[in-house]
Amino acid sequence: MREVDLDTFAAELADGALVIDVREFDEYATGHAPGALSLPLPTLGAALGELPADGPVYVICASGNRSAWAAEHLAGFGVDAVSVVSGTAGWARAGRPLAYGTGVRAA
Repeated sequence: MREVDLDTFAAELADGALVIDVREFDEYATGHAPGALSLPLPTLGAALGELPADGPVYVICASGNRSAWAAEHLAGFGVDAVSVVSGTAGWARAGRPLAYGTGVRAA
């Protein structure tokens, strides 16, 4: 399973990287990385066919635990998944911008 630090993630996000947030909808609504799609962990399996197999998919959660599990799971299905170390909490602590609300849901 691949991981990425927050600085590298910020650069990838600025370049238009695909990001899925695997927290629950209510957690996502309280603050998420801009552009991240909401795809709660329990719904991950149903969305496998919607994720690209030809480029990286960045996976973020609150702290990095759920995203690490999700990235490992997705990699087992051939998705180039990358877990964001420190998650949304680390992103916020680093002073990075957050988006709020329900936003866009994946799948």
